[in-house]
Amino acid sequence: MIQQRIDKLQAALRGRNLDAFLVTEPANRRYLSAYTSTDHGIQESSGVLLIPKKGRPWLLTDSRFELQAKEETQGFTVELYKKGLFVLLKTLLAGLGARRLAFESHYFLHAAVGRMEKVLGNDVELVPVTNLVERMRLIKSEEEIGRLKKAVLLNERVFQQVHSTVVPGMTEIEIALTIERIMREMGAERPSFETIVAFGSNAAKPHAVPSDRVLKEGEIVLIDMGLVLEGYCSDMTRTFTVGKPDNLFIDRLRVVRQAQLAATKALRAGAVCREVDLAARQIIVDAGYGSCFGHGLGHGVGLAVHEAPRLSSRNRKQLRAGMIVTIEPGIYFPGWGGIRLENMAVVREDGCELFNEDLTGLDL
Repeated sequence: MIQQRIDKLQAALRGRNLDAFLVTEPANRRYLSAYTSTDHGIQESSGVLLIPKKGRPWLLTDSRFELQAKEETQGFTVELYKKGLFVLLKTLLAGLGARRLAFESHYFLHAAVGRMEKVLGNDVELVPVTNLVERMRLIKSEEEIGRLKKAVLLNERVFQQVHSTVVPGMTEIEIALTIERIMREMGAERPSFETIVAFGSNAAKPHAVPSDRVLKEGEIVLIDMGLVLEGYCSDMTRTFTVGKPDNLFIDRLRVVRQAQLAATKALRAGAVCREVDLAARQIIVDAGYGSCFGHGLGHGVGLAVHEAPRLSSRNRKQLRAGMIVTIEPGIYFPGWGGIRLENMAVVREDGCELFNEDLTGLDL
């Protein structure tokens, strides 16, 4: 599969009259090479790929990652940049006779481009490109779909284990830490994002940060969690109460669930992203809560937890079979709290295949 991806990318480079391509975005690097090391930030890389328009590609790194790079990659030449990445690049590009080097302009610092220009000089033209690899990642293979489903089902098992232990007196941070500990104990590589746990009025913040707030009887609990398994991400949100919910919570939860079901029904190959968003949004508008749903319906998931496609009111692109998306409508009320429900599904020709199996609390 890796070689097929490299072949496809090299054909794209030749079609654009590009001699080589520098890959710096971590998910793209893993997609093309199977190299699993992560970066500590955009300024500190564990390695880059140099993909020529034909022939064997390179993984360029430093001594800290040499053994891992050689163990995890096949079909790549692993080379260390002992005098700096750009100095090594100049040598390799000269050997290729490369005159036009593409780079990922959406993930390469402007300052780094300036330094690279100085080292490479006038011999190499730097060509900014965007989404060259991301477009390849849009449609998942059946192997990738299988890994994503495994990640979702493991995420559900973690939630089930934690959900049964949530009681008044616990803090948001305590629950978030418990979730992330159990993820790792059950085999996850890591969380796919920082776990969100929000009680009561804090749940009105879609991206709430867990605090030392103490849970009280009857309060809303919103948990948004995801994990990485075999490189692929999961993302799920559940909202519930500790103790018997009141009628207002039940009514609002029912609205969000009906919106989620409407979007799930609308999800299929050929559907326009904004129309799927509208299917959910119309349910919420009709219930009188239109102003309370401010974010898009969902997003793609794969090696990154947020990637294309976007299910939003602004996206006029059509969905294609093999795309993976979240379906996560939500409504938020300052001072009261919020409700969001999130599942993951793969787009199929005749509809969609839902990954989530545990729908506890959603059968309203």
